[in-house]
Amino acid sequence: MTIKFGTDGWRAVISETFTFANLRLVAQAIADYVLEENGQNPSVVIGFDTRFLSDRYAAEVARVMAANRIDTWLARADTPTPAISYSVLHKQATAGVMITASHNPPRYNGVKLKASYGGSASPAAHQRVEYLLESALAEARGPNLMDLQEAIRTDRIKKFDPAWAYYEHLSTLLDLDIISGGELRVVADGMYGAGRGVIGEVLARGRTYVHNIRHEMNPGFGGIHPEPIARHLGLLMSTIQAGHWDVGLATDGDADRIGAVDNQGNFVDPHRIFALVLRYLLENRGWRGKVVRTVSTTRMIDRIAAQHGLELVETPVGFNHIADLMIANGVVMGGEESGGMSIKGHIPEGDGVLLGLLLLEVMAAAKMPLHKLVEELLAHYGPAQYARTDMKLTRPVEKKQMVQLLLDEAPAAIAGVAVDDVQTVDGVKYYLNDGSWLLIRPSGTEPVLRVYAEAPDDGRVKALLDFGEEMADKA
Repeated sequence: MTIKFGTDGWRAVISETFTFANLRLVAQAIADYVLEENGQNPSVVIGFDTRFLSDRYAAEVARVMAANRIDTWLARADTPTPAISYSVLHKQATAGVMITASHNPPRYNGVKLKASYGGSASPAAHQRVEYLLESALAEARGPNLMDLQEAIRTDRIKKFDPAWAYYEHLSTLLDLDIISGGELRVVADGMYGAGRGVIGEVLARGRTYVHNIRHEMNPGFGGIHPEPIARHLGLLMSTIQAGHWDVGLATDGDADRIGAVDNQGNFVDPHRIFALVLRYLLENRGWRGKVVRTVSTTRMIDRIAAQHGLELVETPVGFNHIADLMIANGVVMGGEESGGMSIKGHIPEGDGVLLGLLLLEVMAAAKMPLHKLVEELLAHYGPAQYARTDMKLTRPVEKKQMVQLLLDEAPAAIAGVAVDDVQTVDGVKYYLNDGSWLLIRPSGTEPVLRVYAEAPDDGRVKALLDFGEEMADKA
C-alpha cells in the first residue's frame, strides 16, 4: 500500500484506497507528528465536508487522536475548510485535520492537514507524516483507538461549532455596512458542499437578499464535480436568468474556492474576481504590499500590481506556496486560478466564502453591476481571455521527463507569435510577445495533464490550447 500526499493532503477513491483501515493508519501518523510538534499540550481541530461518510471518517480520526492523549475539538456538523483552519489558529491548536476531497468528484474523499498558523501544512510536514506512516507499516504497528463515547465523556474529544468565531473574524475583514447598503439580490450556490448556506448566514443581519440553491445534504453532489467552473454551474446560470438577481456566488465542495455568475448569466472566473478584489483593496482601502499569484493565474494581476508600484511574486500551483509568503507578512493578496484566494489579515488559506463576500463589497461600493465592472477591468488591464483543458492520462507521466521534453521542443513561435521566454516554475510555461502565455503541467492530485492559456482573444486562446495538446500528446 502506498499513500502519498499531494499539494494539499491525501485524496483517494472511497472504498478502494480511502478506507477506514487506511484512514486510521494515516491518522496515527498525523498523531505521531502532532506529538513530535508538541509533546506537552498537543491538540487538534477536526472538521469534515458533506461527502459520503465524511462525518464518520472525522470521528475515526478523532478516536485515534484521543487514544494518543491529544486534546481534540471535533466539529458538530459539516463546515468549510477555512472555518476549520481559522479554528486551529483561534484555539491555538497544534494542527488541524479536514476530511474532504475539496473539488474532486464524489467518489473521492481525502485528508487535508492544517498547521498551527491556520493554513495548509508545509511540504516538509506532509513528508514527515508520510515517513511516520511508512515506519509504522514497516514495524507492523497498528493505530491506537479509543471508544468515541468514552472519549467524549472524558472530554478527550470536545464537540464544537466553528462557525461563529469564523463569522466574527470575517466581519473584521469586510465592510458589512457597505454590503448591506448595496441591497444586492444574491443567489448562493453551495454546490451541495460545506459552504451551503454560509454566505446567507454571514449577511443575515443586513439588507442583502440571499437565495440558496443546492444547499441540501447530498453526498453525491447531484452527480456533478463540486467545482465552481462554468460547466458545473448551469443551474446557477439559469436561476440568474430566470429572475431579477444581481449576482450568483458558488463555492466548491469545502468552500475554499469561489466562482461567480453576473446578472446576465455569464460566468465570472476566479482570474477576474482576483483582479477586481485586488484593485478594490489597493484603490479603495489604500493597501500596499506584495501581490502573489500562482503560475497558472492571469497576468492582469501583474499589470495591476505594476500600476501601483507593487512587487509581484509568481509561485508554483498550490496555495501552500502562497501561504509561505503570507506567513512572512507583507502580502496584500494572494491567489490561484482555481479560485483559492486570501488577503492580508486573514489566515494563509484559500477562502471562497470571504472572496465571495468581498466581491459583493466591490459591487456595492461601485454601485455598478458585475458585468460592467468586468468590462471596465478588461478595458484597463486586458484584454485577457483564458481557458484550461484537462487531458486524462492513460499512463503516469514523470514530471521531470515531461518538463525536459517540453524544453527540448520549445518552439520559436506559437501560432505565428514569437515565444519570448520559457519558465519552469511549475511544469513549462511559454511567454509570448503579445502578452499571452501557455502552461503545461501534470496535476498533483489526479492522473491528468493540465494545459492552460491566456491571450487577448478567444481565437488565440484556442490556438495556444491546440498547440499545448499537441505537445502533451508527445509525452
